[in-house]
Amino acid sequence: MRNKDTGARRDPNTEARMSSQLEDAMQALITIFHKYSGREGDKFKLSKKELKDLIHNELGGFLETQKDMSSVDNVLKELDENGDGEVDFQEFVIMVATLTVACNTFFSEEDED
Repeated sequence: MRNKDTGARRDPNTEARMSSQLEDAMQALITIFHKYSGREGDKFKLSKKELKDLIHNELGGFLETQKDMSSVDNVLKELDENGDGEVDFQEFVIMVATLTVACNTFFSEEDED
């Protein structure tokens, strides 16, 4: 069987396999980034406004105690390694990984109490 997009042979055993939770999480990261990137300017980067929208809409549950959205400016400065005023996908993944580590630490400490 051939893949209609690439012409490569497809493995029928692979097609029936469901994706893992980690694969789904990776796909979600990619999808969410591109849902917000490119609304204004470069479609492969998040502007400050796009980053604010993403944080507000996608991380509101984790950050509901954070009322000062001007802190996004600080987040942007920390993430923006190349200093272009935007966040590319690699910088975005670093943000998500950092937040995930912080959440894991918080919940691990909470479980110890």
